[in-house]
Amino acid sequence: MAKTKKQKEEEIVDVQEVYSKTEQFLDKNKQIIIGGITAVALIVFGVFYYFNIYLPPLEKEAQDELFHAQRHFANDSLNLAMYGDSDGNFGFEEIASNYGSTNAGNLAHYYMGVSLLRTGDFEGAILYLDRYKPKDEITPSIKFGAMGDAWSELGDYSEALSHYRKAIKNVENEFTTPIYLMKAGLVAEELGKGKEAAEFYSRIKKEFPNSMQARNIEKFIKRARGLA
Repeated sequence: MAKTKKQKEEEIVDVQEVYSKTEQFLDKNKQIIIGGITAVALIVFGVFYYFNIYLPPLEKEAQDELFHAQRHFANDSLNLAMYGDSDGNFGFEEIASNYGSTNAGNLAHYYMGVSLLRTGDFEGAILYLDRYKPKDEITPSIKFGAMGDAWSELGDYSEALSHYRKAIKNVENEFTTPIYLMKAGLVAEELGKGKEAAEFYSRIKKEFPNSMQARNIEKFIKRARGLA
């Protein structure tokens, strides 16, 4: 009994000692602790402010600007689409620069890249397409495919093939996959990779027999196998 009482007394002393040391520590480091709590609170508030107060009106503004640029793009007025018009509407270049943190600004990178590809600025196209961060399932394939086209135009068939592979692998569908299989086969032939080219063409024959690329595909398969 006496032993139990002594143990309890020691525990009380230990608790009091721990409490005392904790109190001393808190008192000694009060400024650091308060500063840390304040910093966390500011970060939380900053995140809330950015996503709920700052970003929504900026997104709307960017979407409004993007609408005009997309209209010019649809009308094949690529210079106006890229660099803006006489009415003061921004082009993709300025939208991407000024609203890069928004979804519209992100999409402007994609449109700018495709526009530069179509106007022959292949290096510029690669830069803008690389900055585009896809948020859906289809556009990653188109992004990598367009980058493959740009590298192919620059004569770098190794990079082109690498990007076509990514375009094929991303999401398979009846529209884009046979297109990029065909392009991958053609650049593989340019690199002297007949066996790989034949594999790309054979996939078109087997998996996408109703596609436009499947027409006369036997001719391509035969040619590629001749290089192997």
